[in-house]
Amino acid sequence: MTEPSASPAPPADAEPRWLDRREQGAWMRLSAVLELLPAALDAQLRRDSRLTYVEYYSLAMLSEHPGRRMQTKDLAASANATLPRLSRVLNGLVAAGYVERRPNEADARATDILLTGAGMAALEAAAPAHVRMVRSTVLDPISSDDVDTLIRIADAWLDGLDPDRRLSRDPDELPGRD
Repeated sequence: MTEPSASPAPPADAEPRWLDRREQGAWMRLSAVLELLPAALDAQLRRDSRLTYVEYYSLAMLSEHPGRRMQTKDLAASANATLPRLSRVLNGLVAAGYVERRPNEADARATDILLTGAGMAALEAAAPAHVRMVRSTVLDPISSDDVDTLIRIADAWLDGLDPDRRLSRDPDELPGRD
């Protein structure tokens, strides 16, 4: 993972630009969503498919790549996970038979992760309930225009947090999509 890029920090003794009441309300709401949404998604996946969110997302990222295979470091970047955290996740997925570790054909020092048939089946079984959860929790409560606004807002944040575009933003940008 790379550190988020940021504007040059003001001097430590500079007076902060305090949030006004409206900005504070927006920040408090976003903070609440950032706390509650990941836990809700993780709980749904654990309940319905016995997968954690990071396991599900890792399987999903693998499913979108050619040959359903990715180098470990690329999967870590796509899942926004550190290599040690991803390694622990992968140990569980290997034990479940959902992925296999394979030597990278181009770089003997690297390892690839391959999505197995059982992993694809687990992903396909988990996806309908997960999509229902995403839809009912995130998309259905807002209008179509709000979805466009959400995309613009998220892109503005991601331009600062992920300037190298390591995380996927658009389904059309995934490998193998023409």
